[in-house]
Amino acid sequence: MTNAPANRLPPGFNRLAWSNLAAQSAEQIALAAVPIVAVLLLGAGEGQTGLLQTALTLPFILFAIPAGLLADRMSRRVLMAGAEALRAAALLITLALIWWGMMTMPLLAALGFVAVCGTVVYSVAAPSLVPLLVAPAFLNAANARIELARTVAFAGGPAVGGALVGFIGAALAFGVAAALSVLAVICLAGLHEPARAPVRHRKPMQDIAEGLSFVARHPLLRPVFTVQLIFSSVLFMTLAVFVPYAVRHLGLTATGVGITLAMYGVGMMIGALSATRVMKHLPFGTVIALGPVTGFVSSLVMALTIWVPSPVLAGLAFFLLGAGPILWVISTATLRQSVTPPSLLGRVSAINILSYGARPIGTGIAAVVGGLYHAEACLYLAVAGFAWQALVILNSPAVALTRQPDMAVDLPDALPTKV
Repeated sequence: MTNAPANRLPPGFNRLAWSNLAAQSAEQIALAAVPIVAVLLLGAGEGQTGLLQTALTLPFILFAIPAGLLADRMSRRVLMAGAEALRAAALLITLALIWWGMMTMPLLAALGFVAVCGTVVYSVAAPSLVPLLVAPAFLNAANARIELARTVAFAGGPAVGGALVGFIGAALAFGVAAALSVLAVICLAGLHEPARAPVRHRKPMQDIAEGLSFVARHPLLRPVFTVQLIFSSVLFMTLAVFVPYAVRHLGLTATGVGITLAMYGVGMMIGALSATRVMKHLPFGTVIALGPVTGFVSSLVMALTIWVPSPVLAGLAFFLLGAGPILWVISTATLRQSVTPPSLLGRVSAINILSYGARPIGTGIAAVVGGLYHAEACLYLAVAGFAWQALVILNSPAVALTRQPDMAVDLPDALPTKV
């Protein structure tokens, strides 16, 4: 464990934090640029852009668990650096193909898929590296810093990506993203990763089953994963129908829609900035409950716009949807890092990332329900979904925690495989 003064995070973690900011920014700029290129440069329609978004989501489903297995079997720093280098290479090839006029939709989808594979591996390994660099008492602050970086990138990345495409061209926008990925690798190159205990040789499926079983049987982690799965589905169902709903029912212009959606990022940023202070003054379990409960309240506010078509209410709903759940992300990351044995943390982090694969479920529900009964039905359904996830966490033992649990240790007979 890296030593540091009690009033600040250690230098090793700060390197990880800067790497994370660069990596997250690269991801968001590229994700914003890809559909713009597809539509404006390649003339893609709704069906093609839908398939493109599917290609950018699949790696979370296909590779999260294998990435977690690798994170428990090898150096997490090396794994993250390799994943980020893979993303940089995919972005540079994208730049070259656009520059030379050789880009096609299949190539754009394939390169986007490869780049997101790098995102998945980095996102799985980073949370499992944090406890090696930071003392247990500082995990909340460290996770808040990680999430603040993600929030800044999430809030600013789409605007920056769009502006870069508009001002310097699509190819150079990918060049900026690739440069940020390279910067992330450089930050990791100077990071010292503390040694971990040696591991035994076992079959990969045994290790994967061990991680899945640990989460499924754990009284704290099982409801957390369930809530994450429901929340992701309902959130993306809401996002899928909001734009046409806002234009048709709330009378918003494109600028108004953008400002309203931006309140989600504003809420996330304020929540991340205040997280450490909030977690010092509230019981640990109360902070965990805040996210799902605030999500439910936000869905009620959004549903109220059906009867009171106010853009202010819609903006408030998105603000709450960002501010409360970011506290959930930070507190549950600390919970996972505390109760999971170090040798399992990569696989357990991967299972959390796997819940991102619920996004197509939400957008699929929106397509069916919205198509048959309009967006209003989806907003009512969102209230039911957010109520469900709030009830799951409120009836779990997690909300009874008065403080962060003690750090788990490895059992001699539970060590994963070394390759």
